[in-house]
Parts: sequence; C-alpha cells; structure tokens
Amino acid sequence: MTLNFRFAVVSDLHLALPHTIWNHPSRFHLVEVSIPAFESVLEHLTQLNLNFLLLPGDLTQHGEPENHIWLQKRLAELPFPVYVVPGNHDVPVLTADKQSIGFADFPLYYRKFGYDDPEQLYYTCQLLPGVRLIGLNSNFFNDQGEQVGRLDIQQLSWLEEVLAAANDELVLVMVHHNVVEHLPNQSRHPMANRYMLENAPQLLQILKRYKVSLVFTGHLHVQDVAYSEGVYDITTGSLVSYPHPYRVLEFHRDNHGRDWLQIASHRVESVPDFPKLQQTSRKWMGDRSLPFLLKLLTLPPLNLPSAQAEELAPNLRDFWANIADGDALFNYNNFPPEVSRYFQKYGAIATSGTPALIDNNSTLLL
Repeated sequence: MTLNFRFAVVSDLHLALPHTIWNHPSRFHLVEVSIPAFESVLEHLTQLNLNFLLLPGDLTQHGEPENHIWLQKRLAELPFPVYVVPGNHDVPVLTADKQSIGFADFPLYYRKFGYDDPEQLYYTCQLLPGVRLIGLNSNFFNDQGEQVGRLDIQQLSWLEEVLAAANDELVLVMVHHNVVEHLPNQSRHPMANRYMLENAPQLLQILKRYKVSLVFTGHLHVQDVAYSEGVYDITTGSLVSYPHPYRVLEFHRDNHGRDWLQIASHRVESVPDFPKLQQTSRKWMGDRSLPFLLKLLTLPPLNLPSAQAEELAPNLRDFWANIADGDALFNYNNFPPEVSRYFQKYGAIATSGTPALIDNNSTLLL
C-alpha cells in the first residue's frame, strides 16, 4: 500500500512577547525575532498543503503563561493540525511561580495540539490512516529538584504498550532532548551531555525493538541528522538562533513497501527590524562566542591551558555558527595536531572519510 504525506518541523521557537523579553549578555539567540520569524514561517507553510506541523519543544522563552496563551491561540488559526511537546524552557519549574507555568500545567494549554489527557505530559494520536505520532516528555525533576532530560519509568512502560499495539502503523516519535548523539561523545561531554536524554540507550533499545526509525528532536539548536542502528534522530535548529531554520519533509512508501523521507531545509532570511537577519545573527553569535569557546578548549577532552585556549579561540569565532548551519566541514591545520583532529570530528564526515552532507537537504532510505 502506498503512503505519501508532507509535514513540517519548526523547533525551539522561544516565543516571547516584547514585554516578556529579558536580556542576557551571553545568549546566542535573538529572542527579539521570535514572533515575526514564526509568522514568516507560517506564511510559507500555509501555502504548502501540509498534512501536519511538529513543534519539538522550547515553544516559549521561559514558560511564561502569556507566551503559551499567545501560541495556542495562533496555532488554533492554522489550516493544518499542529502537535507539540514541552521543552525545558516551557516547564522550567515544578510549581508555577510569578514567571513560569508549573510542570504539570503544560497539557492544559495544548489540549488541541496532542494532549487529549490533561493529566499526562505525553501522548499518542493517529496523524493519518496508518501513521501514528508519539509525543514524549523528556523533562524530569530529580531528587534535588534539578531539571534534567530523562524519560521516567512510567512513561517508558506506556511507550512499550503503545508500540506493541501499533501493529503495522508507521510511527513517528517527537521528543525535545536528543536521542542519538549529534556531537562527538555528546553523552559524556561536560558541555554537551545536558542536550541528551540521560537514558537515551534505554529509549533507543525500545525504538529498535519495535522498528521505529524516525525521531524528531530539538534543544541543541543545530541542523543535524544522526543515525544509530536503524534510528534516525533528525534535530532541527532554533528559529531564534542562526541560521533560523525549519524543515519541510515528505514521506513516501511505494507499492513494494520501500520507505523514504525527503528533507528540505529553509531559513528565515529577514524580518521587519532585521532586514539582513542571517548576517546579523551570525555576527551576534560570533560576538558572544568567546566564553563558550574558552570553556570548550579548557574542559575535557582537550584540557588546554588557559593561555593556549585564549590564543586559539579567536580562530574558532564561527565554529558554533557553522555547526548550527549543518553540514559543516572544518580544517584547522594551523592548530596543534591533536586539537585539529578534535575539531575535525565535528565535521560532516562519514566513517569512510568522505563528506556526508545530509543535515539540511537529503533523502533518507528507511
């Protein structure tokens, strides 16, 4: 039986009404463009005859009630179904405070966008005949009250039950935190591990067992497609961070049961107050990159002395912007050999040693 549908993914919107924006000198993202950038994307998507839209978390800047209310009203106006999951920014506190909604409040705002049961922060629904979505909640508060990326035991048990009952349906999974590593040694890197699910191996084991091949994530703010033993983790960059990307995807199944996914990536090029958004945003990121780079150079696994890190860091000004852009290729031959080799690992190079440019525009055979 053939199967064809088109959908979009827009991630890490960090929506903020002007009066809710507060400045932080080291933030990489331009929250100021959140609403006009989202409107620009919606203007494009409403012309495409989409079957549905996925928003994998960080819908708001800091879980502000007014920002959640604005978004749910705007989504209700769209001509296609929209499905959301919470990011860490959407539910930053267990109990509501003067700034943010409480952890358990999220489904109450998004009953029309996946959450039929307001008592549960994860859900499943049929998108189309033969196509099922599972929206997971990857936000967890540990015994110390700290927010981490983790799926609780109850949710994992529920997931197994849903997958066991899915029969021959195509299952898409959406979750905020990354499931497959998108950066070298991401699960153990002191700066990158917080973007991974703490129990990603446990989730991957379940997905492989039930032959789920497509997972859509956010959180990392980069364009990247990662693969592990049959599972593709397609993470989409942030709409408020360079390069302000979003994706339009088409799934196809032919009469022989062969599946493939076509991925096309787009960027918001300008909004009213930022006519050259791409250039402005890339410079914004570079201007704020030094503390991040010094930390990257001096922490494991490089452990460089501060003086050497300060010498090398200016050459890496655009390093994270290139990572965020996807399909990055690096050549730091002027660096010490071990440092050069380390940064080359971040490039889009296949195990064969050749470029593998699949992060933005590609066709995945499933």
